[in-house]
Amino acid sequence: MNNISDLQDWSASLLTGERVRFRELREQDLRHLAEWWNDPAQAILQQNRVVARPEESAAAMFRTWSKNESPSGFGYSIVNPAERLVGHISVWGIAVPERIATVAIIIGPEFQDQGIGREALRLGLRIVFEEMGAHKAELQTWSYNHRALHLYTSLGFAEEGRRRAAVFHRGAFHDQVLLGMLADEYRASTTG
Repeated sequence: MNNISDLQDWSASLLTGERVRFRELREQDLRHLAEWWNDPAQAILQQNRVVARPEESAAAMFRTWSKNESPSGFGYSIVNPAERLVGHISVWGIAVPERIATVAIIIGPEFQDQGIGREALRLGLRIVFEEMGAHKAELQTWSYNHRALHLYTSLGFAEEGRRRAAVFHRGAFHDQVLLGMLADEYRASTTG
């Protein structure tokens, strides 16, 4: 891809998929993101403790994740073709020499089970590996989050380990599942 026209075409589509697009965080996104983050039914999928935080605290967290000032990561709002906010993706930690990207994603409850998370993760991995030059992408979820585990493994992530009894909910301990994908595995999944 040494042709300038090819590079421009590639970069023009870097943040856009078929049904989702990444864009900068906007102030109007924060109310929805904070609402999703504080929703107990969603918090149990994202956090190690279900607790309501002030809206401004959650908003500040998303602002920090979305500054895009560091060359070692990014944070984007995920929108659909109608420009409606459907989620958020954050990547951090891509630094020499390891070049390992940690990925986190949240999809609004009304947009789950529609393939939006799958497409957004594919788009995020494209940026991680093809633009940012990561050697590996990793993420985590809880052992009870079967939907996330299915999605991640179907995209090519492999379970790399477990932190046994790492989170406590409903009177029981649950494992934290650590998953990873190497750049070679990503390339094989996009060419096969």
